Amino acid sequence: MTAERRVMLAELEAAAHRVYQVMAPTPQYAWPLLAERTGAEVWVKHENHGPVGAFKLRGGIVYMERLRESVPDVAGVIAATRGNHGQSVAFAAARAGLPAVIVVPEGNNPEKNAAMRALGAELIEQGEDFQEARELALRLAGERGLHMVPSFHPWLVWGVASAALEFLRAVPSLDTVYVPIGLGSGICAMIAARDALGLSTRIVGVVAEGAPAYADSFWAGRPMSTPTVHTLADGLACRVPDPTAVDVIIGGADRVVTVSDDAILAAMRYYLSDTHNLAEGAGAAPLAALLAERTEMAGRKVGLVLSGGNADADLIRQALKPGGL
Repeated sequence: MTAERRVMLAELEAAAHRVYQVMAPTPQYAWPLLAERTGAEVWVKHENHGPVGAFKLRGGIVYMERLRESVPDVAGVIAATRGNHGQSVAFAAARAGLPAVIVVPEGNNPEKNAAMRALGAELIEQGEDFQEARELALRLAGERGLHMVPSFHPWLVWGVASAALEFLRAVPSLDTVYVPIGLGSGICAMIAARDALGLSTRIVGVVAEGAPAYADSFWAGRPMSTPTVHTLADGLACRVPDPTAVDVIIGGADRVVTVSDDAILAAMRYYLSDTHNLAEGAGAAPLAALLAERTEMAGRKVGLVLSGGNADADLIRQALKPGGL
C-alpha cells in the first residue's frame, strides 16, 4: 500500500469511528428478484436503514464534531437543503448542543420538512429551488452570526465514506457501483474509499435528465450549471455543481448517466415489489440506471447505493400508478 493510500484510509477510518459512536453500519444485500429483472448479480447498500433514513447523517456527524473542535465558540449552524442534508445537520447539531436553522425552497417535501422540525431545527421555506434557498441561507448566516454548513465539504465526504468502506469491504469483487449525485458527497466518498482500498471497481454517477449539471460537467471536463431543474427526485435537484466535486468525479468516475423521472418512478416501484424497501427518487436512480444499461451489465456483479428512503406519500402514490405492484 502506498503512503498516500495509507493516509487516506487512516482519515476515512477515523471519520468512520466518529460515525459509529452514533449509528451502526447499514446492511448490504443481494436481491434475487433484482437479479432476475436486470440480468446482473445486484447488491444494494441500504442507507435507507439509517437513523434519518438517508446516508447524509454520516457526514453531518463528522462535520459537526470537527466544527466543534475547530470553532469551540460557534453560536449555531445554518444550511440549505431539499431534505436529507437538513435532517443530518439538525440531528448532528442537536447532538452537539447547537441551534440549527434550515432553509428549504417553497414546495419542499412536507414530510422532510416535518422531520427537520421534529429534530429541533428552525425551518424557513423560501426560494424557487435549492440554489435560491442556499443564497438566502448564506445571507442569514452573516446576519445572525451562524456557521454555514455547506452541502459539499471534505468532512462530509469523509463521514459518508464510512458507508462506502462498509460496502466495498463486504463485497470487494463488485465490478461496478452506481451512485446518485446530488451535490457530490456520495460519489466522491465512494471514489475515495475505492482508491484507499486499492480496488478496481468502476463507479458510475447517476443524475436526473431534468437536472443534468453533473453529467454535463463530467462530459465537458469542467463545471457546467443549468438555469433550472425539473425532477421529482429532490435529492438530485442540483443546477450549480461544486467545482471540487466535479474534479473528483472527472478523475475517479467511469461515467455519469442520466435517467428520466419515469424511469426513477419505475425503479421505486421495483424496489417495493422486489425487496419491500422504500426508495426516494434519488435512492432509486441507480437502479433506474442499471436497468437502462442492463444489456452491457448482464452477468456482472453490480452495486447500487440506495441513498435514502424519505419519499413522501404523494410521490409513493405516483410511483405506484403505472400498474401497481
